[in-house]
Order: sequence, then C-alpha cells, then structure tokens
Amino acid sequence: MKKHESSRVQLLNVVKSFGDNTVLHGIDLDIQAGSLTTLLGPSGCGKTTILRLIAGLELPTSGQVFLGDEDVSVLSASQRDVAMVFQSYALFPHMTVGQNVGYGLKMQGVGKEKREQSVKEALDSVGLDGFQPRYIDQMSGGQQQRVAVARALILEPKVMLFDEPLSNLDSKLRRQMREDIRRLQQELAVTSVYVTHDQDEALAVSDDVVVMKDGEIAQQGTPKELYLQPHTKFVATFMGDANIVQGEVIAGGEKSLLRIHNVEIATDKPMSTDLISKTIEIAIRPEALSLIPADDDAAGLPCTIVSRAYIGAAIEYSVKWNGQELFLVSATGNQEFAVGDTAKVLITPPGIAPIPE
Repeated sequence: MKKHESSRVQLLNVVKSFGDNTVLHGIDLDIQAGSLTTLLGPSGCGKTTILRLIAGLELPTSGQVFLGDEDVSVLSASQRDVAMVFQSYALFPHMTVGQNVGYGLKMQGVGKEKREQSVKEALDSVGLDGFQPRYIDQMSGGQQQRVAVARALILEPKVMLFDEPLSNLDSKLRRQMREDIRRLQQELAVTSVYVTHDQDEALAVSDDVVVMKDGEIAQQGTPKELYLQPHTKFVATFMGDANIVQGEVIAGGEKSLLRIHNVEIATDKPMSTDLISKTIEIAIRPEALSLIPADDDAAGLPCTIVSRAYIGAAIEYSVKWNGQELFLVSATGNQEFAVGDTAKVLITPPGIAPIPE
C-alpha cells in the first residue's frame, strides 16, 4: 500500500466530563504527523476517552481538538478522516473477510473492481491475501485482528487509532502483531494513536509515550526517556519494574552525584545544588543491579537472597537489604546464588533516576 497523507493531532486544554464526573482535566497533547504515540496508564486514567475524542465518538466538554489545521471539536466521527481498530475487532460475522475489509469503500461508493483491488492490497499488507472468501468464524484471533487492521488501512485515513488492539491475543501473538502494526505504521507513515495498559507493548511500538494518571498527563517522552528518566515515582513504577530507595545528593549541577549506603553513583540528570546533603528517593531498574559475593572488596549493598526464579535466559532474584526488598535480574551464566545466601548488590548506571519530587 502507498504512504498515507497523515495529520498532526492536537488537544488544547481539553476537559471531558460525564455528568458530575470529570475524567480529563485540561489536557494539552501534540502528536506529530506520521508518528506513533501510545497513551499508557491504568484503567480509568482517561486514555480511552482521549482516543474517543480524537475519533469523534465523544465531544469535549471544553477545549479544542485539531486534525491538521482543522478544528474538529464538534464534528462527528463520519466527518473526520480517522479509522479505528477496536479491542473487540467489531467485524461482521455474516460477511466474508473480503466483504469486511471492503465495507468502508462500498459505503463510499467505490466500484467493485477498484474495491476488490484495494482489498487485495490491504490484505496483502497484513499477510492475508487469498483469505477473501473466508468467514470471520473460520479465522483465528490473530487473523481476525489482521482483518480489522486491513479494514482500517484500506480507507487511507490521516489518523489511525488503536484501542487495546492486542488484549485478546496470547503473548506470542501479541509480540508478532505489535511488530506487524509498527512495521505497517512506519511503511505507510500514518499518524497513529495507540492505547494500552501494557508497558512492554508501549515501549516496543512507540515513537512517543504519554503516561496518564487520574485524567492528567503524568509525563510524555520517548520510551527511553520515560524508562530511564522518570519524573515521578508513579511513572518510574508504571514504566516497568523499579526499586525505590532513599539516597543522598552529594553533588548537583548539570550532572549529579548520589550516595546510597556506601555506594556513590554518577548520573546524567541535572540536580539543584539546593538538594546537596538532602535525602531523596531514587528509582533503580533491575538491570542496573547485580550480585557479587559478600566477601568481594567492591562497594555494594550487603544483602540476603530471599527468593530466586529461573526464567530461561535469566534468573530473577529478590534480596533483602536494610529491611527493604530489592528486585534484580541476572543473566544465566553469571555466578548464581541460593536462597539464604549472603551477597552484595552492585549498582551500575544507566537505569538510575533520582526523583526529588
């Protein structure tokens, strides 16, 4: 399929209320044309409401929604050049695959010959050319999801919306489908907004991630920025596993120097010099921690192994240090420790983020 003409998406001071319940509190969001932005957050945070506002399935209580330069705040879904892939697929069971995919074009009055060619191209893009005669109940869950994507793509929308599109698939299919969605999005350069509560999914498919909490944007940035430089404890713990410990700021400025117990750690995150000698919280990713024998001379946190789990390529450990449990992952082949062993925890950047708030 050819590249799409994509639109920038903007929400300006958008508030959405349902009766007395306000679910979005003055959202400002800018999604660049041709990018894939993921809205990530727990249930009830407002991410699906934002998607429905972009689609025109809901209208803002106040504020504006723009697609490109056009204010679409009061336009219905049928008046917006947007296509949506639903969590439930929303396919017609009485229609064949080809009829499902071509339905939108048929409603637009596109002739049969051109429609069939477009259906073939759309299905080929998702690896299902030749499946046109089949009915939906003859397709696996993964195949049905591909049909839903093809049905959206065939309309060549300026914006594609994905509402938890992989939640009904098993883990292997989820990984394959997220790779396919990302590949298609990049090939077609179509602006895409993707809603999920799965952190791994968000990290894997996104140019930009918007973490939502209680109807507000907690932080927006690239997957790497959010994972390695969370601004708050909520973002740190929501974007994957994070150990939250207390440490002291011993140098500030453009780069900071921290101390946890007897371990000094240099980070690239700027810190106010007002925080020097202050105790702050520090988020540490599991991969920034490693285990060494208790009698090793290196500076580390003395600990006791409280649990371990072999997961194939790695071993997951929980250790107790200073009354606090820490979680870390060690590659298979490294020195192993048994439950009850004493050891030391080494801390090695990156994966260390001071959280002074």
